[in-house]
Amino acid sequence: MVEGVAARTYQLVVEGDLDPELDRGTEDFTLTRTASTTTLTARVRDQAELQGLLQHVCRLGLTLLELNAIDETETPASG
Repeated sequence: MVEGVAARTYQLVVEGDLDPELDRGTEDFTLTRTASTTTLTARVRDQAELQGLLQHVCRLGLTLLELNAIDETETPASG
C-alpha cells in the first residue's frame, strides 16, 4: 500500500447477470445481482489493486457500466 493513501471501497457495475462459473476468482468481491446488472463491491488497498480488479473484469469479458468509489462516511445507494 502506498503510504498516506487510505484503502477505499469500490463498486463495479457490469452488464448482465454474472454466470456462477465466472464467479470463481471473485472471492474478494461481494456480488449483488439484479435482472440486468451485477455489482461487485470490493475493498481496495491501492491503485495497483484497483487496476487488478479492472483487468479481472476485462479478462472475464464483462462490460463495465459504472465504477464508483464509496467514501467511508457514505452509505451505498440501494437500487
